[in-house]
Amino acid sequence: MAGFIDLHCHWVAAIDDGARTFEQGLEMLRRLQNAGFSKVVATPHMRPGMFDNDKPALERAYAAMIETLPKEGMPEVGLASEHWFDDVVFKRLTSGAGLPYPGGKAVLVELNPQQYPIALPARLLDLRRGGLAPVIAHPERYQPTWKDTETLQPLIDAGACLLLDVCALTGKYGDRPKRAAEKLLEEDAYEAACSDAHRAEDADETAKAIVRLRKLVGDDETDRLMRRGPEAILKGQWS
Repeated sequence: MAGFIDLHCHWVAAIDDGARTFEQGLEMLRRLQNAGFSKVVATPHMRPGMFDNDKPALERAYAAMIETLPKEGMPEVGLASEHWFDDVVFKRLTSGAGLPYPGGKAVLVELNPQQYPIALPARLLDLRRGGLAPVIAHPERYQPTWKDTETLQPLIDAGACLLLDVCALTGKYGDRPKRAAEKLLEEDAYEAACSDAHRAEDADETAKAIVRLRKLVGDDETDRLMRRGPEAILKGQWS
């Protein structure tokens, strides 16, 4: 299977906790292509106090990486950001200072892993009303989800969709995220899956995780999560 679209990856060099050098970023892209991805969207962190990146800084880092990419042997690429969902970043998103996915229809958001922000559903609904469809990064890695996957339903009702970090299925993040991911798959809660690769080795783990995904849900559902779902998200048109 091929033609996958990766909506969450940290291949842009020297901007967050992802690739440290141009060479590492290029190798990550090569290995993701080998894993079946034909398009990989960079989503470097925008997280005040940890990764103090703003839109111009991320665009500059991406442009520098683009200059190094070979014309052949690479997947198609794009730029967005993984937005830490606090007050500062929320204001950026609502003022046009965030980095939505290519096309400007959807935006990737990361939540506090210990607890969800106050009034989260209302803020997600605000984004949706403002023309940005919120995509929740790796919900299986959030502690409230470990206790009860139903905690995600108000977020879905507010117009958000869930993006699986497929490597959770191989136990990369531990048993509890693995069990949560499997349960959410059983509940048909995800709209898409991604690599969230930070190193070239993560792309190899992603390839193994896709094999695991196929065993759990079959070929058609794997294609939906890895290709058709991401396509719909980029258009802001998921079901």
